[in-house]
Amino acid sequence: MRFAVLITALGFATGASAQSLPHPVTDADYVPVSLEEAQLGQLLFYDPILSGNQNIACATCHHPAFGTSDGVPLALGEGAVDLGPDRKIDPDHLPEKRIPRNAPALFNLGAREFTVLFHDGRLEADKNSPNGIRTPMDGDMVQGFDSILSAQTMFPVLSRDEMAGSHRENPIGRAVRQGVITGPTGAWDLIAEQVRTVPAYAKMFLAVYPHLKDSDTIAFTDVSNAIAAFMAFEWRSDTAVFDQVLRGKAHLQGAAQRGLELFYGSANCAVCHAGPFLTDHDFHAMGAPQIGPGKAATFETHQRDEGRFRVTGDPADLFAFRTPSLRNVALTAPYGHAGAHADLAQFLKDHADPRQGLQGFDTSKVVMPDFDANDFAIMQDADEVARIVAVLDAPAIALTPEQTKDLVAFLETLTDPVAIDGRLGIPKSVPSGLPVPNLD
Repeated sequence: MRFAVLITALGFATGASAQSLPHPVTDADYVPVSLEEAQLGQLLFYDPILSGNQNIACATCHHPAFGTSDGVPLALGEGAVDLGPDRKIDPDHLPEKRIPRNAPALFNLGAREFTVLFHDGRLEADKNSPNGIRTPMDGDMVQGFDSILSAQTMFPVLSRDEMAGSHRENPIGRAVRQGVITGPTGAWDLIAEQVRTVPAYAKMFLAVYPHLKDSDTIAFTDVSNAIAAFMAFEWRSDTAVFDQVLRGKAHLQGAAQRGLELFYGSANCAVCHAGPFLTDHDFHAMGAPQIGPGKAATFETHQRDEGRFRVTGDPADLFAFRTPSLRNVALTAPYGHAGAHADLAQFLKDHADPRQGLQGFDTSKVVMPDFDANDFAIMQDADEVARIVAVLDAPAIALTPEQTKDLVAFLETLTDPVAIDGRLGIPKSVPSGLPVPNLD
């Protein structure tokens, strides 16, 4: 690590009062997790059996080697092979398009305050909605999910470009294309069938979930609940140096301390990156560059990604995206909803003054898996860039190079080796016998 830390009993660092820092994280901030359920979820998370063509696992795009993301701006899901920056098109199985948004990191999603998920917040905890979950999906579809963390798995497995595959390739892809999701012939039941016919999985599910009568009753929601338990257990992150500071057991020195004072002071970072997980869980139009296909409906031809607006229809939400947690941010590049920035220092500079950052954005610095697409159509269109600039949410802040370095040094204190390594790790094999996504 490039920052200096002193372990001490002297309390919080000078230059930032205890009142200006968030409270330390405690067990009470997290939902309890069953170890046995997490262990089952670990196998499912790394098992390609959940995908239509049985070639992509959750870990393909959310791998611990890349900070629980995938190390690229916009992934290639179906129709590609290998992991991270090495991922490339399978010439015998061509993808139809890139995944439109950067794969978010998975740290602390088991914390109680994480009640909104995805870049646009299209999945929210809501006590007034069916099963306490608000989603674009039909209300009946959310029955059986233990939490929004469990419910979020419904999206990638139903995406042609992420995990389901084409209707021409497999029954799950065909069910998705036909809009048949629930019921005995629906996509979810087909996924569950692939799991419950594996004897080892059937045995584990019956041991973990007493409500199951037999293996035939294993449902997709049971699969999803186990995966959620694993993610909550595996990537809890509250043992970084920053946590020692919050607990009064350490203080920072040098660049890291100066960065902390900037973060909680004149740089205004903590206005949005608030609380112990460094997020207000809200939505802000911060002018992140738009690359790739954008989040558009199938009948739309533009590549624009209008963010939260696509969920709420409120013009005030145009180009607004959820504030990400900054836990382990030094290891989760690239940054932004489209992953347009590979370098954290450059992202901070452009993020602080987004108007200038958009005008000077260098597309040559963006490195993505090869794919024949006009990935920079928005950034090369002055009118489209003007749309993004017009709704910027915060005043510009000019950071000096030294201040940027100090902020990076502080952000590195958020790196948590326990969470990065994971508590259960990568299994050597999975019950299906399919290849485990790994770099070895």
